[in-house]
Amino acid sequence: MQFAWLYPRLYPALAASFPLGLWAGNPDRREIALSFDDGPHPEYTPDLLRLLDQEQVTASFFWLGCWVDRAPAVAKQVWDAGHWLGLHGYHHRSFPRLSADELQRDLKRTQRAIAQACQLDPAWVQHHVRDVRPPNGLFLPGALAQWRSWGYRPVLWSVVPEDWTHPGPTVVQRRVLDQVQNGSLIVLHDGPCGGRDVVKTVAQLIPALRDRGWRFVTVDRLWDSIEQDTLNPASPKPTAREIDRAINQMPKQMPNE
Repeated sequence: MQFAWLYPRLYPALAASFPLGLWAGNPDRREIALSFDDGPHPEYTPDLLRLLDQEQVTASFFWLGCWVDRAPAVAKQVWDAGHWLGLHGYHHRSFPRLSADELQRDLKRTQRAIAQACQLDPAWVQHHVRDVRPPNGLFLPGALAQWRSWGYRPVLWSVVPEDWTHPGPTVVQRRVLDQVQNGSLIVLHDGPCGGRDVVKTVAQLIPALRDRGWRFVTVDRLWDSIEQDTLNPASPKPTAREIDRAINQMPKQMPNE
Protein backbone atom coordinates (compact mmCIF):
# COMPACT_ATOMS: atom_id res chain seq x y z
CA MET A 1 0.00 0.00 0.00
CA GLN A 2 1.24 3.46 -0.86
CA PHE A 3 1.08 6.34 1.62
CA ALA A 4 2.26 9.24 -0.54
CA TRP A 5 -1.08 11.00 0.04
CA LEU A 6 -0.57 10.85 3.81
CA TYR A 7 2.79 12.55 4.26
CA PRO A 8 1.70 16.10 3.37
CA ARG A 9 -1.03 15.76 6.01
CA LEU A 10 1.22 14.14 8.59
CA TYR A 11 4.09 16.61 8.31
CA PRO A 12 2.42 19.74 9.76
CA ALA A 13 1.08 17.85 12.78
CA LEU A 14 4.38 16.20 13.59
CA ALA A 15 6.50 19.29 12.94
CA ALA A 16 4.37 21.34 15.30
CA SER A 17 4.38 18.65 17.98
CA PHE A 18 8.09 17.75 17.86
CA PRO A 19 9.98 21.03 17.31
CA LEU A 20 13.37 19.72 18.47
CA GLY A 21 13.98 18.16 15.06
CA LEU A 22 14.72 19.78 11.73
CA TRP A 23 11.67 19.32 9.54
CA ALA A 24 12.32 22.22 7.16
CA GLY A 25 14.40 25.36 6.80
CA ASN A 26 13.55 29.03 6.87
CA PRO A 27 10.16 29.63 5.17
CA ASP A 28 11.31 33.06 4.01
CA ARG A 29 14.21 31.76 1.91
CA ARG A 30 14.02 30.19 -1.55
CA GLU A 31 16.23 27.34 -0.38
CA ILE A 32 15.52 23.61 -0.42
CA ALA A 33 17.60 20.52 0.39
CA LEU A 34 17.83 17.25 -1.51
CA SER A 35 18.64 14.37 0.83
CA PHE A 36 19.26 10.71 0.10
CA ASP A 37 18.78 7.81 2.51
CA ASP A 38 19.97 4.19 2.74
CA GLY A 39 23.27 4.45 0.83
CA PRO A 40 26.00 4.48 -0.15
CA HIS A 41 25.14 1.95 -2.83
CA PRO A 42 27.89 0.61 -5.12
CA GLU A 43 25.70 0.77 -8.23
CA TYR A 44 23.30 3.69 -7.74
CA THR A 45 25.32 6.22 -5.76
CA PRO A 46 28.23 6.74 -8.22
CA ASP A 47 25.81 7.60 -11.04
CA LEU A 48 23.98 9.97 -8.73
CA LEU A 49 27.26 11.64 -7.78
CA ARG A 50 28.11 12.23 -11.43
CA LEU A 51 24.73 13.85 -12.02
CA LEU A 52 25.00 16.08 -8.94
CA ASP A 53 28.47 17.14 -10.06
CA GLN A 54 27.21 17.98 -13.54
CA GLU A 55 24.36 20.03 -12.07
CA GLN A 56 26.63 21.59 -9.42
CA VAL A 57 24.26 20.59 -6.62
CA THR A 58 25.51 19.76 -3.13
CA ALA A 59 23.22 17.29 -1.38
CA SER A 60 22.93 15.55 1.99
CA PHE A 61 23.35 11.79 2.44
CA PHE A 62 22.03 9.84 5.43
CA TRP A 63 23.96 6.61 5.51
CA LEU A 64 23.48 3.11 6.82
CA GLY A 65 26.72 1.97 8.42
CA CYS A 66 26.41 -1.50 6.92
CA TRP A 67 26.46 -0.01 3.42
CA VAL A 68 29.40 2.23 4.28
CA ASP A 69 31.30 -0.92 5.23
CA ARG A 70 30.19 -2.66 2.02
CA ALA A 71 31.04 0.25 -0.27
CA PRO A 72 33.80 2.28 1.41
CA ALA A 73 35.22 3.58 -1.87
CA VAL A 74 31.82 5.01 -2.81
CA ALA A 75 31.50 6.60 0.62
CA LYS A 76 34.88 8.24 0.11
CA GLN A 77 33.73 9.59 -3.27
CA VAL A 78 30.68 11.19 -1.67
CA TRP A 79 32.81 12.80 1.03
CA ASP A 80 35.46 13.98 -1.44
CA ALA A 81 32.74 15.59 -3.58
CA GLY A 82 31.80 17.83 -0.66
CA HIS A 83 28.35 16.52 0.18
CA TRP A 84 26.89 16.67 3.70
CA LEU A 85 26.83 13.44 5.70
CA GLY A 86 24.30 12.22 8.24
CA LEU A 87 23.47 9.01 10.10
CA HIS A 88 20.61 6.62 9.38
CA GLY A 89 21.64 3.83 11.75
CA TYR A 90 23.94 0.89 11.09
CA HIS A 91 21.22 -1.43 9.84
CA HIS A 92 17.78 -0.21 8.83
CA ARG A 93 16.35 -1.06 12.26
CA SER A 94 13.51 0.96 13.70
CA PHE A 95 14.90 3.15 16.48
CA PRO A 96 11.89 2.63 18.80
CA ARG A 97 12.78 -1.07 18.91
CA LEU A 98 16.27 -0.33 20.24
CA SER A 99 17.18 0.41 23.83
CA ALA A 100 19.01 3.66 24.53
CA ASP A 101 22.31 1.79 24.85
CA GLU A 102 21.69 -0.17 21.65
CA LEU A 103 20.88 3.00 19.72
CA GLN A 104 23.98 4.81 20.97
CA ARG A 105 26.16 1.86 19.98
CA ASP A 106 24.42 1.72 16.59
CA LEU A 107 25.09 5.39 15.86
CA LYS A 108 28.68 5.24 17.07
CA ARG A 109 29.28 2.13 14.95
CA THR A 110 28.04 4.04 11.91
CA GLN A 111 30.31 6.98 12.75
CA ARG A 112 33.29 4.61 13.01
CA ALA A 113 32.43 3.12 9.61
CA ILE A 114 32.31 6.61 8.10
CA ALA A 115 35.62 7.59 9.68
CA GLN A 116 37.33 4.49 8.31
CA ALA A 117 35.83 4.69 4.82
CA CYS A 118 36.41 8.43 4.40
CA GLN A 119 39.82 8.34 6.09
CA LEU A 120 38.78 10.83 8.76
CA ASP A 121 39.73 11.20 12.40
CA PRO A 122 37.11 9.28 14.43
CA ALA A 123 36.98 12.06 17.01
CA TRP A 124 36.27 14.59 14.27
CA VAL A 125 33.47 12.44 12.86
CA GLN A 126 31.95 12.02 16.30
CA HIS A 127 31.68 15.79 16.72
CA HIS A 128 30.79 16.78 13.15
CA VAL A 129 28.81 13.91 11.58
CA ARG A 130 25.93 14.10 14.03
CA ASP A 131 22.74 14.68 12.04
CA VAL A 132 20.46 11.69 12.60
CA ARG A 133 17.42 10.68 10.55
CA PRO A 134 15.55 7.70 11.99
CA PRO A 135 14.73 4.82 9.63
CA ASN A 136 11.10 4.92 8.50
CA GLY A 137 10.85 8.35 10.13
CA LEU A 138 9.78 6.63 13.35
CA PHE A 139 10.67 7.79 16.86
CA LEU A 140 9.14 7.75 20.33
CA PRO A 141 7.99 10.83 22.26
CA GLY A 142 11.01 12.20 24.08
CA ALA A 143 13.46 10.60 21.66
CA LEU A 144 14.48 13.84 19.94
CA ALA A 145 15.42 15.43 23.25
CA GLN A 146 17.36 12.31 24.17
CA TRP A 147 19.33 12.34 20.90
CA ARG A 148 20.14 16.01 21.37
CA SER A 149 21.40 15.27 24.89
CA TRP A 150 23.81 12.78 23.30
CA GLY A 151 25.11 15.49 20.97
CA TYR A 152 23.13 14.53 17.85
CA ARG A 153 20.78 16.70 15.77
CA PRO A 154 17.48 15.05 14.78
CA VAL A 155 16.65 15.54 11.11
CA LEU A 156 13.25 14.60 9.73
CA TRP A 157 11.51 15.65 6.50
CA SER A 158 8.87 17.82 4.89
CA VAL A 159 8.54 16.25 1.42
CA VAL A 160 8.39 12.45 1.06
CA PRO A 161 7.44 11.40 -2.49
CA GLU A 162 7.66 7.69 -1.61
CA ASP A 163 10.19 6.91 -4.31
CA TRP A 164 11.02 3.53 -2.76
CA THR A 165 7.75 2.11 -4.15
CA HIS A 166 9.05 2.82 -7.67
CA PRO A 167 6.12 4.90 -8.98
CA GLY A 168 8.43 6.26 -11.70
CA PRO A 169 10.42 9.50 -12.02
CA THR A 170 7.51 11.48 -13.47
CA VAL A 171 5.22 10.62 -10.55
CA VAL A 172 7.94 11.39 -8.01
CA GLN A 173 8.57 14.74 -9.69
CA ARG A 174 4.89 15.61 -9.62
CA ARG A 175 4.62 14.74 -5.93
CA VAL A 176 7.63 16.89 -5.08
CA LEU A 177 6.49 19.86 -7.14
CA ASP A 178 3.02 19.66 -5.57
CA GLN A 179 4.50 19.88 -2.05
CA VAL A 180 7.71 21.88 -2.27
CA GLN A 181 7.91 25.27 -0.59
CA ASN A 182 10.60 27.50 0.87
CA GLY A 183 12.85 25.49 3.16
CA SER A 184 11.61 22.07 2.03
CA LEU A 185 13.64 19.05 3.10
CA ILE A 186 13.11 16.44 0.37
CA VAL A 187 13.74 12.75 1.06
CA LEU A 188 14.85 10.45 -1.77
CA HIS A 189 16.70 7.13 -1.71
CA ASP A 190 19.91 5.91 -3.34
CA GLY A 191 19.93 2.52 -1.62
CA PRO A 192 18.42 -0.84 -2.57
CA CYS A 193 14.88 0.53 -2.26
CA GLY A 194 14.39 3.44 -4.62
CA GLY A 195 17.93 3.66 -5.93
CA ARG A 196 17.30 2.17 -9.35
CA ASP A 197 15.28 5.25 -10.38
CA VAL A 198 17.14 7.91 -8.43
CA VAL A 199 19.29 9.27 -11.27
CA LYS A 200 16.38 9.61 -13.69
CA THR A 201 14.28 11.17 -10.95
CA VAL A 202 16.88 13.71 -9.90
CA ALA A 203 17.73 14.52 -13.52
CA GLN A 204 14.12 15.65 -13.97
CA LEU A 205 13.74 17.27 -10.55
CA ILE A 206 16.74 19.59 -10.52
CA PRO A 207 15.86 21.64 -13.62
CA ALA A 208 12.16 21.67 -12.71
CA LEU A 209 12.90 23.04 -9.24
CA ARG A 210 15.44 25.54 -10.55
CA ASP A 211 12.95 26.81 -13.08
CA ARG A 212 10.68 27.63 -10.16
CA GLY A 213 13.38 29.65 -8.45
CA TRP A 214 14.65 27.38 -5.71
CA ARG A 215 18.31 27.10 -4.68
CA PHE A 216 19.77 23.81 -3.50
CA VAL A 217 21.49 23.76 -0.11
CA THR A 218 22.57 21.16 2.44
CA VAL A 219 20.88 20.12 5.64
CA ASP A 220 23.54 22.03 7.53
CA ARG A 221 22.51 25.20 5.71
CA LEU A 222 18.88 24.57 6.68
CA TRP A 223 19.96 24.36 10.32
CA ASP A 224 21.83 27.64 9.93
CA SER A 225 18.85 29.30 8.28
CA ILE A 226 16.50 28.98 11.23
CA GLU A 227 16.45 30.44 14.71
CA GLN A 228 16.51 28.14 17.72
CA ASP A 229 13.09 29.32 18.85
CA THR A 230 11.53 28.90 15.40
CA LEU A 231 12.83 25.53 14.28
CA ASN A 232 9.93 24.93 11.93
CA PRO A 233 7.58 26.98 9.75
CA ALA A 234 4.61 28.19 11.75
CA SER A 235 1.61 25.92 11.55
CA PRO A 236 -1.59 25.56 13.58
CA LYS A 237 -1.18 23.43 16.69
CA PRO A 238 -2.96 20.12 16.00
CA THR A 239 -5.41 18.64 18.46
CA ALA A 240 -4.56 15.43 20.33
CA ARG A 241 -7.10 13.58 18.19
CA GLU A 242 -5.48 14.85 14.98
CA ILE A 243 -2.05 13.75 16.18
CA ASP A 244 -3.31 10.31 17.22
CA ARG A 245 -5.10 9.85 13.91
CA ALA A 246 -2.01 10.87 11.94
CA ILE A 247 0.30 8.58 13.88
CA ASN A 248 -2.12 5.64 13.63
CA GLN A 249 -2.12 6.04 9.85
CA MET A 250 1.67 5.89 9.60
CA PRO A 251 2.91 2.90 7.60
CA LYS A 252 4.18 0.02 9.65
CA GLN A 253 6.89 -0.71 7.13
CA MET A 254 8.94 1.54 4.87
CA PRO A 255 12.17 0.81 2.98
CA ASN A 256 14.44 -1.76 4.53
CA GLU A 257 18.10 -2.44 4.22
